[in-house]
This record gives sequence, structure tokens and C-alpha cells, in this order.
Amino acid sequence: MVTMHDTDLKEGIQEAIKRASSLKSVLVSEVQKIDLINPLKFFTSGNKMNLGERFFWKDTESQTYLVGIGICKKIQSDQGTDRFFHVERERKRLIEQALIYNEYSVNSVGPIMFGGFSFDPLKKKTELWSKFDDTQFHIPKYLLTIVDGQGYLTTNILCTQHDDFQLYEKTMIERQALIHFISQNSTVENARIVEKKEINPAEWKQAVTNLVQRLNEGTLKKTVLARELRLYFDKDVSIEMVLEHLLGEQRDSFIFAFETGGDCFIGASPERLIKKTGSTFLSTCLAGSIGRGKSQAEDEELGQALLNDSKNLKEHQYVVEMIRDAMESVCETVEIPNHPKLLTIRDIQHLYTPVRGISDKNTSILKLVEKLHPTPALGGLPKQEAVKMIREIEELDRGFYAGPIGWMDYKENGEFAVAIRSALIQGNEASLFAGCGIVKDSNAESEYLETNIKFKPMLSALGGVNL
Repeated sequence: MVTMHDTDLKEGIQEAIKRASSLKSVLVSEVQKIDLINPLKFFTSGNKMNLGERFFWKDTESQTYLVGIGICKKIQSDQGTDRFFHVERERKRLIEQALIYNEYSVNSVGPIMFGGFSFDPLKKKTELWSKFDDTQFHIPKYLLTIVDGQGYLTTNILCTQHDDFQLYEKTMIERQALIHFISQNSTVENARIVEKKEINPAEWKQAVTNLVQRLNEGTLKKTVLARELRLYFDKDVSIEMVLEHLLGEQRDSFIFAFETGGDCFIGASPERLIKKTGSTFLSTCLAGSIGRGKSQAEDEELGQALLNDSKNLKEHQYVVEMIRDAMESVCETVEIPNHPKLLTIRDIQHLYTPVRGISDKNTSILKLVEKLHPTPALGGLPKQEAVKMIREIEELDRGFYAGPIGWMDYKENGEFAVAIRSALIQGNEASLFAGCGIVKDSNAESEYLETNIKFKPMLSALGGVNL
């Protein structure tokens, strides 16, 4: 049973309304420690109450869960340049004027923002991603944070001079109802896949072949090409059920869901882009992959083959060098192991190298996000030339696929993953995305088969079988 105590929110709202007479609006944020509740049930309760758009986040170690319900403040932009600076400026402006009541020293509570950036804001936008801006972050009205097994509930209210005490009363009623709905059971039937449609697979293979020829004739070292698999269902897909499957099947991945305009971008990414805790940054080099074996012996054989494969090792080293250069540009010290190791998840094995750096506490995580995106694992090398090539020859509008997705708290701690192994759910349809790094000795058929492996996590969570 979750009991909400008398709060500082009443006093904060009254003060914020006074301050708002000279300011456009003032954010009030209050954090309370609560009994542990199921994050998926909290996510579901937001839907039952029709409180608006939601988000869900779980880190790879299952130490941090973030669930946002409703929108207190949206930070968004469709500008092609300076979008990282724009988000940082708007976030700082909001926090500097905010009234924050938080007596706890943990990270990821209070007025955090959650969201992400599209892969390429200069790519022509299609109807597929029309509900998402190229840059979009939400500060939720209600935030459940679970850190190391302890629960916290943040309430965020944006006050204007036109508000009155009824805002507090309405919030209290709404918050109690939200907690009440958590205890109610609900049953949802699985949506059944009635059709799978690969989007122009023959054309994609030909594009790979053509790209290999261009790589052998030019200065590009690597370019990543992605493709789409479209699924059709007999009813609307339950986001809650997909999350439940991902939480059970992809325990070692970042699990995320981000709703906007009725669409939901959801995934289980194994790849951290950057994490910031105080002055410590942690990034991940993840490039080079192979499938899982049907037995332990076959699994180990495949893993050793990956660790000794020249093409995959070359791909991996590109990512290591790029992340090292980015980290060294802002960090006083950077630590990188000499050799990659295996990261083994449910459907696939990757080459993995962690990178740790120490920087000034004032270095924003968004500065590293901007420097690291896109990594060679999702874009290519050289970075700008590779992205330009993708923009020219890739049919797919990637939207948020392969972009940075994650969170940042008001103390400037945060974590972003690379949004791979993901899907865009739109009612009774879903688009799955997967890509491969193309180098001079790539083979189109092999790369095509690799994308099939990368479709597996989301295909399984959506109730499908292998291609």
C-alpha cells in the first residue's frame, strides 16, 4: 500500500503563482520517498486514467527504473543545427527558476527530462515519424523513480499567474487516483500478427552492393545502412504487454518506451552512448556482432569466431577510436581496455569495450551526446561524410531509430542509450528497424542475414517468429 503524506507542494504552488506574475511560468517539483511499487503497473495506471503521454526506462543492470506519466513541460525543436544547445538552454532556464523540494541525495529524481534526438535532422521527414519532432524531451507530471530497490515519486507542476489554489487540490486528487489504479488488475489480449512486410529487401541488397563499390573507389571507411520490417496486427498493440515481454526477455538491455501523439517508440538496446554520474563519464564501444549458438559449445565457437574476425575487429576499432577522441576532448583522464570482450545477450553477441573518463562537473552530458552521435557503429567513418551518404542512398526515414534516447536530471546526471533493437508502434501496425556496418569487403547477402538477427528482439516481443 502506498501512502502519500502531507507535502510541500501546497506552499510551493502558492509561491510559484506569485513569482509567475513577473515570469511566464514557474516549475514546482516535489520528491517523496514511497513504498516500492511495480514500475510496469505504474506505467499502466497512467493509461487507465488517460493522463497523457508516458515514458519508461530501465538501465542494463536493472538498478534504475524511470516511469513518467503526463507532460508538465515539453522541450522540442525541429531545427537542424544547434539542437543540443537549444535543449540545454531551455532546460537550464526552467531549472534556474524552479522551486524544487527534494531532501534525498539520489540521482534521477525531481524534474528530470526524458526523450531524444532523431538520427539526422537534415533527412527529409516522412509520414512514418510525423508525430515526433527531431528533438523532443518531456518533463513528466508524475515520475516514479526506483533506484537500488527504493521508490520515489516526483510531482512536477508548471504554474502561471492565472492559476489558483484549485491547482493544488486537483493535483492531490489526481495523484491519489493514480496510486489507487496501481492496485487494480487488468487483462489485455495479445495482438496477433496477421502480416509481415519487408520494405524493399531486394533494393536494400542492391544498395549495399552499390555502396561497397563506392567504398572501394572513395575515402569512406564505413557506412551503416538500415532497413525496415513492417508488421500488421489484428488489433491495437498493447505497449504494456510489449514492455512486459522485453523486461522478461532482454534483461541485460536498456528497455525504453516513449509515447507522443498516439505513437510509441519502444526498444531494448544493449548499447550505452554515455552515462554521467557527478564528474564520471562512462561510454560503450559496441560494434561487431554474430548470432547465438543452439548449444553452449556452438555458442562459444561463434563467440571465439567473432573475437578473431578481422572485419568485425576493424569495425569495432573504428568505434573505439572515435569514442576515445570524443572523451579525451572533455575529460582529464580516459581509461580504455586494450582488447574487446564479448557482450552476450539473448539473441546476439557483440564485441564490447567500455570507456571511462573523468571531467569537470560542469561538463554537460549533452555535450558528450553531441560529440558521440552518431558513433561509427550507427553512422560510419568519417562521420559527416558517412551521414551524408546515408542521407543520399538510404530509403528509410530513421526518425529516432539509431539516435540518442535517455534522461538527464536537474543535477546534470543522466544516461543515454543508442536507440537500436527498436520499433515504432502505431495502433495496429509497427515498424522494426535494423542496420549493418558496410565496409569494403562486405557482402550484401551476409549483411541482410545480419539484419534478420537484429530484428529478433523486437519481433519476439511483438509475438512474431523469425524471418
